[in-house]
Amino acid sequence: MKQVPVLIIDGQTLAQSTSILEYLEETRPNRPLLPDRSDPVLRATVRRICQDIVSGIQPFQNISVLSEVAADRNQAQKCIAVGFEALERTLSVTSGKFCVGNEITMADLCLAPQVFNANRFKVDMSKYPVIGRVMESIEELQEYRDSHPDNQPDSPQP
Repeated sequence: MKQVPVLIIDGQTLAQSTSILEYLEETRPNRPLLPDRSDPVLRATVRRICQDIVSGIQPFQNISVLSEVAADRNQAQKCIAVGFEALERTLSVTSGKFCVGNEITMADLCLAPQVFNANRFKVDMSKYPVIGRVMESIEELQEYRDSHPDNQPDSPQP
């Protein structure tokens, strides 16, 4: 589809966020991205939040979608706001330091780029204090800082 993300790992080329995250979960057990298998409800909660973000909010911010269906980017801003209102309610129940409890999960890895998009589209993030608090925890992680789009070699420089 000529889209990102793509991860080349273990001799394989993997595409799409959730399939990459699931692969990492299955092949890198020393750094789990899902809660323990003994809690299938919590694991399902993480997966649901991921899907809420990648299927319910994020597609409307893809440049290819915007160029086809929106005369301006206000539609992306509206979609983010609607999605973030629902996500804020969910995270007010599920979050600790991160989206689901106090350990980083796939949900956090889906949230971070969506907050980046929200900032790109100038969404008023003050309306989403729980998302903001979780994002502050994510931003403390060195892995997040290293992987930030601005730190990538192909990132456009201002």
